Amino acid sequence: MAAKDNAPEQRIAILPAMIAALNGAFDDISKAMRLHRVWIALAHEDIGDQHRRTTLGPLWMLVNYFAFVGTFAFVFVTKDASNPSYIAYVAIGMLVWFYLTETITMSVSLFQREASFIQGTTLPLFVYAMRLTMQCIIRAGYSLAGCVLILLLGGYGINTNWLLSLVGLLLLILATPAFVVVFAFLGAFFPDSEFIVGNLMRVGMFFTPVFWVYSGQEGIQEYAYHWNPFTYFLEGVREPITTGIFPGHALAVTGYFCLGLWAIALLLLGLYRKRIVFLI
Repeated sequence: MAAKDNAPEQRIAILPAMIAALNGAFDDISKAMRLHRVWIALAHEDIGDQHRRTTLGPLWMLVNYFAFVGTFAFVFVTKDASNPSYIAYVAIGMLVWFYLTETITMSVSLFQREASFIQGTTLPLFVYAMRLTMQCIIRAGYSLAGCVLILLLGGYGINTNWLLSLVGLLLLILATPAFVVVFAFLGAFFPDSEFIVGNLMRVGMFFTPVFWVYSGQEGIQEYAYHWNPFTYFLEGVREPITTGIFPGHALAVTGYFCLGLWAIALLLLGLYRKRIVFLI
């Protein structure tokens, strides 16, 4: 009976702790955003370091993108390949999937990679999330250039549908820091998750309509299409260009997913940003 009587008091006591955590998270984010020159410069430095001794430099990212799109569009030929819009379907699907895969897989080991900075400086923790976010956006910019070229060569002239597609891209970018924070803490709490997440993302490509088209099939493809959150990130960007349809449902699901992801990210950042030094 006493336990039941104490339950409302416990719930009331949790509320101030949650508010304090959210305030701490917003404070960390605001400080990080004021240091935008720092994480932008670090992201550019990361890109330069990764391609310092190569002949093509960052253009290798564009070459890799063309190689994958060509492989799935012309080598792994499906029954949908005869559709004139299929190359555009694959090109946009690959653009979004590569971005999601890179963001998530690199996020899991973020705090381990930045351990020396985290332990030796007083920079807000969100700076490291934005550093990786900016790095992924820069890398995706090269793939985006390749995707635009493929679309133009495929006869998809620039029109208002591209603006609708831009809404899906902006939602994806908006979700990126939240993805980074959530998976970075996952990697800090469970080091094995780096390998688990990497394997899941590799397999997940075949359970996501990146290069296969859903046209009412039943079984695994039905569940993989409707219950896979990545489906809606892809369709929010792809549908306006390939079908000319406003992707209202896809954008709504993506928006709700972003809100939920940001709620988790803010709680993790508020509760554990000062303890992360003991986890890495």
